[in-house]
Amino acid sequence: QVQLVESGGGLVQAGGSLRLSCAASGSIFSRLVVYWYRQAPGKQREFVAQSTSGGSTNYADSVKGRFTISRDNAKNTVYLQMNSLKPEDTAVYYCKSLSPPSPWGQGTQVTVSS
Repeated sequence: QVQLVESGGGLVQAGGSLRLSCAASGSIFSRLVVYWYRQAPGKQREFVAQSTSGGSTNYADSVKGRFTISRDNAKNTVYLQMNSLKPEDTAVYYCKSLSPPSPWGQGTQVTVSS
């Protein structure tokens, strides 16, 4: 089973930056498609970004041009660089694999103050 652990969240002012990390266990990491999702208080969990094994990326419209997903297969880690943060980016951020499926982790809290 693949397990992913998120880290790197924190409190930042609007306009600031954070880099989230998603560390994976297992030897198949390089073949994984890894997704970042987020869930704000009182809202449904939503897609943020995707990184495929071939290096392709995809983003939600709300974060395009501000967030960058990248991966280091040697370190079994996917990163989410978040720039120009807005208060509406406040949420718990999760990383996940769908195939094979990974369980939802604890996530990492990102709080952006205005």
